[in-house]
Amino acid sequence: MADVADRRTALADAAIETLARRGMRGLTHRAVDRAANLPEGSCSNHFRTRQALLTAAVDRLLALSTQQLATVVITDPDRAVDELADIAAQWVTAGRTRMLARYELALESTRRPELRQSLTAAGLKLRQFAEQLVTQAGVANPAACAQVFVACLDGLLFDHLAGAGALDLSQERLRGVLRTMLDAARRPARNETTQISD
Repeated sequence: MADVADRRTALADAAIETLARRGMRGLTHRAVDRAANLPEGSCSNHFRTRQALLTAAVDRLLALSTQQLATVVITDPDRAVDELADIAAQWVTAGRTRMLARYELALESTRRPELRQSLTAAGLKLRQFAEQLVTQAGVANPAACAQVFVACLDGLLFDHLAGAGALDLSQERLRGVLRTMLDAARRPARNETTQISD
């Protein structure tokens, strides 16, 4: 049973690599077999349809991200932001393949409602992590703040990997940007701090 699980994981990893290297058009069962160094037919045996293969890639991306985020000390927001910056820096360097595959999947999901559903579920788990982080930081509206926090970080990563890429995303720069975002979220809105006299 473990061997089957290991092979499915290897195929999902190969699908991610193929998506990043060859794009959505290049993602075929045969291409994944080759990328995984497995006999032809292995991928289609474990993932019968293209949708099943795409879902496996989404699930694997989520598992890898969740595994990394689980190491973050969420009870100390300032330390957590530094650790999150380190993880994000890894995402644009050694882990860039995963991010590029994720962008391919996100674009494809605009045409595949069932894939959109899988990505939305995966994204929800990551936003829940962000909500825990900003809640620990004492932010007044953590759910809304978490949405913005994730969107801003995602935008930075996308710009670096697939956009103009003008912003330096070194570990130190990412730490500074994320700290600034967290500090801004901690500050109460002006109308909440201004008292109106009678």
